[in-house]
Amino acid sequence: MSINLNDLKARIDAADVYALAKRTPCQLAPKLSAEHGRNIWLKREDLQDVFSFKIRGAANRIAGLTDLEKAKGVCAASAGNHAQGMAAAAAHYKTKAVIFMPVTTPMIKVDAVQAAGAETRLVGDGYDEACAAAIEYAKDSGAVFIHPFDELDVIAGQGTVGKEILEQMPRMPEAIYVCTGGGGLISGIGTWVKAISPSTRIIAVEPEGAATLKTSLEAGKPTPLNIVDGFADGVAVKLIGTNTLEIAQSVVDECIIVTNDEICAAVKDVFEATRTVVEPAGALALAGIIKHTREGKAPSGDCVVTISGANVNFDRIGHIVERAELGAGEEMLFAATIPERAGAFLNFIRALGNRAVTEFNYRFAEDDDAHVLVGIKIKSLTEREDVIKAMAKHDISVVDLSEDRLAKRHLRHMVGGRASKNIEEVIYRFEFPERPGALTDFLINLDARWNISLFHYRNHGQSTGHVLCGFQIPEADRRDLEASLVKTGYPMAPETDNIAYDYFLKA
Repeated sequence: MSINLNDLKARIDAADVYALAKRTPCQLAPKLSAEHGRNIWLKREDLQDVFSFKIRGAANRIAGLTDLEKAKGVCAASAGNHAQGMAAAAAHYKTKAVIFMPVTTPMIKVDAVQAAGAETRLVGDGYDEACAAAIEYAKDSGAVFIHPFDELDVIAGQGTVGKEILEQMPRMPEAIYVCTGGGGLISGIGTWVKAISPSTRIIAVEPEGAATLKTSLEAGKPTPLNIVDGFADGVAVKLIGTNTLEIAQSVVDECIIVTNDEICAAVKDVFEATRTVVEPAGALALAGIIKHTREGKAPSGDCVVTISGANVNFDRIGHIVERAELGAGEEMLFAATIPERAGAFLNFIRALGNRAVTEFNYRFAEDDDAHVLVGIKIKSLTEREDVIKAMAKHDISVVDLSEDRLAKRHLRHMVGGRASKNIEEVIYRFEFPERPGALTDFLINLDARWNISLFHYRNHGQSTGHVLCGFQIPEADRRDLEASLVKTGYPMAPETDNIAYDYFLKA
């Protein structure tokens, strides 16, 4: 290794963070522990003054600047949490801070950075464009560019989380689950913990749409992701750091990948345990241990999870709540086919039994069969099969749509009729950057010769908007249409063959 882990451990031990950072508690979560059959401890970094562990790395790095460097100021690129840490540390050490943030950054984070006295500049749709602008600014102005995760002094600051965990725990934990984006937190925690307690497992948890560490570990080198899902924006990183990957190769025992629904379910679990609403990235590690436990892979003793941040836009909370029950296996979404005749609904309700209905969607379509979209509360994932069997006894065919992206994101929110039977229709889903003008850009770049027959968009308060769009192609020229859609530059996927579309929207 080019990085000496003993030297990095010494940097962690000497890290100057407590002028700004708190020693956050490591709390036993009794209800979660009982539910999952092992002691689960929450390392509460959401209780920092900037609501994130990022204050530690920023404080340590800026504390080590020379007077000349402080006079020139500092700059950084960040989607929010590193930016807030930088702003607070720069104000404390009386140096100017200019923070470059993507246009898609939640305004709660932009406002917090400005309130701390830093200048913000919104550039690009993602971190990479903001980072390039920050580096250019540093070259032109002489300001010190401070990377959010790939500098040793930043990693050392984050490593104080691991040091505190071992000091606070009544015994050495069997595992520490760490939310992972660029790798600064897990590199710091892993370096300290493996030096003191080599048997403690260090487990990285990443979203399935931003698994940059797992991807790079498998490739053996930093490997950029083609597409990054921005739902858990605090860890939505396209490329792991060079330093953090090298460290992770020595200190990380395993990577777990979780879905957005599982993250939402963990946000709910954190709220029920602490009465705090954390951001999706903040609940990532808890989602990991819950998944590990269900799969029978989690250690049986004391396990610590990092609760890394609580910078969440208010308008995102509704979407998180909506998806939490699906992620926890507490809701089932399904399509049922029933005869289009009197008495069929009564038979269907009897088949449901006493299960609580969360939603019920139906529209008459002048057909022999009616398709009904239904959401019900369930107690476990295994109950889905019980529902299907109960329906079958009443001659009702059921398709489980609980994992169907189109059904969860769009269909359950749509009301209306079907396309014309005389003109072929195809549908696609797109991901738009959540910024002003994105829809206009899409329509301008789209060839106008195809009629848009379906359009659904719903703001979820995140950096990426999800759109469902249908087109009529009277001459079956799908190839030309797709060539036009590619020119829009937005990620897309066909959904015409999706069974949910076939049930509820297709002519």
